[in-house]
Amino acid sequence: MKVQPGAARDEVVGLVGGVLRVRVAAIPVKDRANAALVALLARVVGVNRNSIAILRGAAGRTKVVAVEGLGEAEVLERLARHGGGEAPGGSSAR
Repeated sequence: MKVQPGAARDEVVGLVGGVLRVRVAAIPVKDRANAALVALLARVVGVNRNSIAILRGAAGRTKVVAVEGLGEAEVLERLARHGGGEAPGGSSAR
């Protein structure tokens, strides 16, 4: 997934070229943008914040996240229902 910190608001933009794009209002200082990302994803996907983990890319804009108890297809389906882009079709949530 590609994250844009310092945006006007927190939002899931959707799948663009097979990459999930997310914007967060928090700036990338003292882990604030990562915390905002986790909170946004938890709210949109419908899980507790403790169920979201950033596996790779904590210090960069490109991240790989995991949602405990849900597979990639289920996460993408929930994001699509929220209005976060294309319906899932084998695309990666990176």
